[in-house]
Amino acid sequence: MEIMFGLIQEMSVFAVAAYLFSKTPAFRPLSAGLLKPLDNISVYLFFTAITIMGTYLGLHVNGAIANTRAIGAVMAGLLAGPWMGLAVGITGGLHRFMLGGFTASACGISTTAEGLIGGLVFLWFRRKGQPDGIFNFKTAFATTFISEMVQMAIILIFAKPFSEAWELVQIIALPMMFANAAGAGLFVSIFKDSKNALDSYGAEFSRKALNIANKTLPVLSKGFNEQSAQTLAGVILSETGVGAVAITDRTHVMAFKGIDADHHLPQSNISSRKTLDCINSGEVIFIDGITEHYTCAIHENCPLGSALIVPLVLEKEVIGTIKMYEPKNRRFLGFNQSFGEGIAEVLSTQLMLSKYEEQKRLLTEAELKLMQAQVNPHFLFNTLNTIGAVVRSQPEKAKELINHLSIFFRSNLKRSSETATLAEEIEHIRSYLVIEEARFSDRLKVEIDIDDTLRQVAMPAFTIQPIVENAIKHGLSNILGDALIKITARAEDGRCIIRVEDNAGIWCESGKSRNGIGMNSVDTRIKNMFGGEYGLSVRCLEGSFTIVEIHLPVSKL
Repeated sequence: MEIMFGLIQEMSVFAVAAYLFSKTPAFRPLSAGLLKPLDNISVYLFFTAITIMGTYLGLHVNGAIANTRAIGAVMAGLLAGPWMGLAVGITGGLHRFMLGGFTASACGISTTAEGLIGGLVFLWFRRKGQPDGIFNFKTAFATTFISEMVQMAIILIFAKPFSEAWELVQIIALPMMFANAAGAGLFVSIFKDSKNALDSYGAEFSRKALNIANKTLPVLSKGFNEQSAQTLAGVILSETGVGAVAITDRTHVMAFKGIDADHHLPQSNISSRKTLDCINSGEVIFIDGITEHYTCAIHENCPLGSALIVPLVLEKEVIGTIKMYEPKNRRFLGFNQSFGEGIAEVLSTQLMLSKYEEQKRLLTEAELKLMQAQVNPHFLFNTLNTIGAVVRSQPEKAKELINHLSIFFRSNLKRSSETATLAEEIEHIRSYLVIEEARFSDRLKVEIDIDDTLRQVAMPAFTIQPIVENAIKHGLSNILGDALIKITARAEDGRCIIRVEDNAGIWCESGKSRNGIGMNSVDTRIKNMFGGEYGLSVRCLEGSFTIVEIHLPVSKL
């Protein structure tokens, strides 16, 4: 029992060492199982120190040492893998060997074996897909207990004379097996608590970051202005619980929420030298309130005592800052310090996305304007010529054509939305086709067959008209016989397929070079709106037909 109590007393030293190590940066990659070369060095040094310390703190018994050396070797293998266990075991074993005694060789071999046993258990849990199983008291206890049994066997095999080895094992076996196993379990329990704390910290950090991202994304999509800054400051204040939050652009305070908001007024010029330094350098500035105190440049009795100033960056340019304050009687938590920096990165990314969305919207508007302006002037001239030709002989026909021309242009100019229904698209091209039928002097026949269930299917505005215009301009107008254009729409395999077919078949020889901006734009806008699996496809039989199919999802406005 004396040996048992002596070894248990050593546990207090190891417990302190384990606790201190769990608070160091080296522990985080170990707990996550993501060791880099430098992390491996720190882990190796720590567990080697524990192994050697276990030898020195041991109790001398019959020319040998009853010790807790196994804890360091087994833990190295169990937590960091077989190579680490082997490295620590060899180092600890060599150290023990150099101390001499009739068990020197046996202890050197057994310490190496113990590191390897821990590593094999590590591999077993990894291959089972249960890496967290190594952070378990029972696992550490059982692994170390078995390792100590192996050590006793090795002592009996290698230590000479056998009679002394047998006598020694009878004395130290049970105390060392139970003390080392309990010590390893204690070690892992301390590590597990720290690991759980880190996981909780990370989960809380992630939750708050996601909350802020969810609450601020709709706000920032409308731009970075004083109104959005006010909302941002309120969200950050409520999620972080700091004393106050301010948001600035490069020259002015855009929003201030929290303590002492009465004299930190929005729209006032930035008066803080530190804030201007942050804007000019793009560096995070932290005034901890201990080694350096925050000094308000506006009010000498301002209760704010510490500050974190983080730049807001958009396309590598600082466009403003996020400032978080704590009052003089409260310390700035490290959590909020790193959190504030993370928030700035999230908001910078969101600003980038909102700018991208704004550019995309402007591009869509520009494309829409282009489509509206793209009405071929030849179409207008041809229409006027047709009207001029029939105005005397068929005044009613001329009146009808003028009316359709008016409807067509009015419809073009009124379309401001980037989306339309199939029914609206068909209605838009009817007047166009009536005019073209008159221009072709009854040579052009138009057939439209639309499934009524698809009339509300959504698509980009100006989807069908460029296709029909292309068929007439580059196809039907170049043939001598009767011209036919058929427009159909049907549902097939969960898609709406709109088909525009002519009987010219000229696309085969002209090919894509004559697609023009109209068809390319239609295809691009459909893919942007619905994804790459939708868009246009063209089939052609020279001299017989050209079929353009528009593939859309059956989604309705």
